[in-house]
Amino acid sequence: MVQVTNLTKRFGSRILFENINLKLDPHKRYGLIGANGAGKTTFLKILSGEDTEYEGEVSIEPGLKVGVLGQNQYAFENYTIADAVLYGNKRLYDAVKEKEKLYETGDFEDDAVNDRLAELEVISVEEDPTYEYDVNITKVLENVGIPQELHHELMSTLPSGEKFKVLLAQVLFPKPDVLFLDEPTNNLDINTIGWLENELQRHEGTMVVISHDRHFLNAVVTNILDVDYQKIREFTGNYDDWYIAANVMAKQAEMERDKKLKEKEQLEAFVRRFSANASKAKQATSRQKQLEKLNIEDIKPSSRRDPSIVFKAKRQMGDEALDIIDVSHDYGEGPVLKNISLHIEPGEKIALIGPNGVGKTTLCRIIMEEIKPSSGTVKWGATIEPGYFPQDTTDRIQSDDTLYDWLRAYDPKADISEIRNCLGRMLFNGEQQEKAATNISGGEKHRMMLSKLMLEGANFLVMDEPTNHLDLEAIVALGEALYNFKGNVICVSHDRELLDAFADRIIELKPDGSYVDFKGSYEEYVEACSNV
Repeated sequence: MVQVTNLTKRFGSRILFENINLKLDPHKRYGLIGANGAGKTTFLKILSGEDTEYEGEVSIEPGLKVGVLGQNQYAFENYTIADAVLYGNKRLYDAVKEKEKLYETGDFEDDAVNDRLAELEVISVEEDPTYEYDVNITKVLENVGIPQELHHELMSTLPSGEKFKVLLAQVLFPKPDVLFLDEPTNNLDINTIGWLENELQRHEGTMVVISHDRHFLNAVVTNILDVDYQKIREFTGNYDDWYIAANVMAKQAEMERDKKLKEKEQLEAFVRRFSANASKAKQATSRQKQLEKLNIEDIKPSSRRDPSIVFKAKRQMGDEALDIIDVSHDYGEGPVLKNISLHIEPGEKIALIGPNGVGKTTLCRIIMEEIKPSSGTVKWGATIEPGYFPQDTTDRIQSDDTLYDWLRAYDPKADISEIRNCLGRMLFNGEQQEKAATNISGGEKHRMMLSKLMLEGANFLVMDEPTNHLDLEAIVALGEALYNFKGNVICVSHDRELLDAFADRIIELKPDGSYVDFKGSYEEYVEACSNV
């Protein structure tokens, strides 16, 4: 159990949240939600003990094993991948490593060495009664997509996205009683996210998880902790349950405030009219007292702001959209794509899915003619004007220009109000539009790229992981925008709710180089696959 008492967190004069009182119970899995900047990660760091600069008290029941998903992907560079996972149970790791060293160099004629080995064996049995830690490590690493032949390689050999998977395996391996997870689905493909959902559904202790994946939250959590209005409110149920309840509560609060404002106006009007009338003086005084007692609390503004994403094509497309003809690609280490042939009709909206590493980003870059395929051709329709949202957006926006000037560079002839409007739709107000593009966060750079796409008015959108760094409100708005868009879409995403929102054709790339081309929604595709 985790107890939070009178918790207040400030950054200078800004109050993030204040006087928070919560009891987080066993057998409950809490989804921690809120707008970007509302304080979700800060609250999780306070719970886990990483942040100690706060007022109030946080306590975890003594004797409970706590697991925290690490965020430093480079903390274990000199460890083997398997050892990095074993380190998740530090007591077992230390015992195993000391045993190995003593067996290699120890003097077995020395009673002290033998006594120490006996002590270490007791620790090992307490932490791993079945002596299966190596088997369990292999299993959890394979489940997050790290093949067995890599398990004894150094962490430094893995790309950063794969390192994060090892950190996820590390925190799950010891089966902690209390689990704190910040964006555990990052860098995971759809199948691995499904596996993780099943794992977390079986967690019997207390869990707090931050995620911007609605499907994941709906599948995993039993309760919602909503960071808003400088408070953290608890709701029973998953994300969809919270969404309904929160909207009802907001509407009720607004109606109550409107009712009190109307009553206030009537009382003030009576007092003004009859305060000088001797026969009505008593009643006027009574009304004045009622007025003084009337408590009209302002409805605090929510930290949530819904962006307004609207994609409008500036050019109407003709009868041809895109043909991908027998495309293959090889980076020199074996083929990534093999003989991909797709005919895409005007207006089709395609979800491009598949495990990590099968070539989704490569195919997008070939379609956008950023790289040439090893063989095959890409043929655009004569009237097509494509717009591109690359996966490496945060690396591409490094300009010292202001946000306004960065966006204007893509269309110098655009009306000033149109540029301001595209930025405003993505929640950049007038002052923020003067910030240097290189200084903004990853989430803000993603919103800038969406502003760019709106300004360009392309009639064919190619989007590679556009939901990275976006909050739930922005992802919902993006799904609606893609659904309402009159042009074509090819979108790579692991967000199943987003795919459900817009896709009418699914293309799945397989690890063996084959691919599936399915006409229908993502939900229909999943159902079709389950019936095979």
